[in-house]
Amino acid sequence: MRVIVQNFFDQATSTLSYLVSDPQTGEAAVIDPLMDFDPAAVRVGYQSAQSLLSEIESQNLTLKWIIETHAHADHLSAAHWLKQKTGAKIVIGEGIIEVQNTFNQLYQLEGESAGSEGDFDRLVKDGDNLPLGNLTIDVIGTPGHTPSCCAFLVGDVAFVGDTIFMPDFGTARCDFPGGNAEQLYQSIQKLLALPDETRLFTCHDYMPGGRELRWEASVEEQKNHNIHIHQGVDQQAFIKMRTERDAQLPVPKLILPALQVNIKGGRLPSAGETGIQFLKLPINQF
Repeated sequence: MRVIVQNFFDQATSTLSYLVSDPQTGEAAVIDPLMDFDPAAVRVGYQSAQSLLSEIESQNLTLKWIIETHAHADHLSAAHWLKQKTGAKIVIGEGIIEVQNTFNQLYQLEGESAGSEGDFDRLVKDGDNLPLGNLTIDVIGTPGHTPSCCAFLVGDVAFVGDTIFMPDFGTARCDFPGGNAEQLYQSIQKLLALPDETRLFTCHDYMPGGRELRWEASVEEQKNHNIHIHQGVDQQAFIKMRTERDAQLPVPKLILPALQVNIKGGRLPSAGETGIQFLKLPINQF
């Protein structure tokens, strides 16, 4: 079954969000919704998420699931905002608990300020599934980039987050807390074991060389052309490449505000007595 997917691209963070729905029942899921964030002014907005919501409303869809492929380090999530607007349930891989523990300690977050299991409505693991009208969303655990990474398979489409990118850009970094290049290799093998015609939809596209935006590549295309993990690249070679490459990569510009918000499902810090919300920025931690 060929599934119809709508994509929404944020140029500032090179992030792709998706809307998938069952045409027979009108039930829908959103994958990796984005909160607009201006780091210079420290201002947030929801224009990107509103575009998703407006499309849902224009098609008379019922949003059932808000799916996070992982705890993002390069953009802030609009999951909490969408949940408030629609009542949909927020879903993420159960590895989020490990991510929360790590970053609660880093930010010294306690009580209501800390990320907790209750910030998400459903924690999933490899082999789970989510109903979507007459469709089924199958969960594929894909740790390696982060402990919380999962891919979500609907028909012939898999939403793979940052685990793998377009073939000309390669694969995810593994140098964040909880990252593991061996796990990433094994996770990607699970994706590449899907039928060749399966379409893999990524969370980002960086348009190397100035090419046009792309967001999907077939399993066959990835196996034949991915610059990091095409056929013939064994686990040892991949780990060596990934480790050496990660050592040269800069820290994502939004990692500190993003993870503080994203471990809480996109929930911003509570306002203090003055009515002002504050983000913490620990110094010299990355």
